[in-house]
Amino acid sequence: MDNSFIKDRLVQKFQENIYGYEEHFGVLTLFANKDFNLKILQYLYDDEQLSFKFLKDLTAIHYPNNVGEELVVTYLVYNLYEGVEVRLKFALPIEKPSIFTATKLFETANWLEREAYDFYGVDFVGHPNLIRVMNVPEMDYHPLRKEFPLEDQTRKDKDDDMFGRGGDFNYGGFNVKAN
Repeated sequence: MDNSFIKDRLVQKFQENIYGYEEHFGVLTLFANKDFNLKILQYLYDDEQLSFKFLKDLTAIHYPNNVGEELVVTYLVYNLYEGVEVRLKFALPIEKPSIFTATKLFETANWLEREAYDFYGVDFVGHPNLIRVMNVPEMDYHPLRKEFPLEDQTRKDKDDDMFGRGGDFNYGGFNVKAN
């Protein structure tokens, strides 16, 4: 089974709900309508020729400059018989980042969806227990969103010499002057 076969089957079945595709390092990536995530995953799972029955990974990423599509949920599904994987990407608006849960189809989605909720704020509609798993429940933000500066530039205790960006260093007895 090759990527063109998989792509043709999905485009034929879901037509305008597949927005685009690309291939990197032999892995087919499809960009699709978020409202069809569960239907596409179910089709990949149920179709006897495709048979993608293993969810390898599920994550999200924040693209703050993509207005209306700031969060992207990514599924990596695997066909155990053919040794082929497919990546599916679904873009969500940050104002209402919701997508259907895949927990009924893949049990591994239970933890992975909670993690994406915890760190990015993605609401997996229908999830049986969507709670924070790594951060405290009292947190009112999602730490992996790119909404905060990496360093506080007003702090006086952040000397560049302490972080390897200036000053003299002693590397095993060799004194080196930083530029």
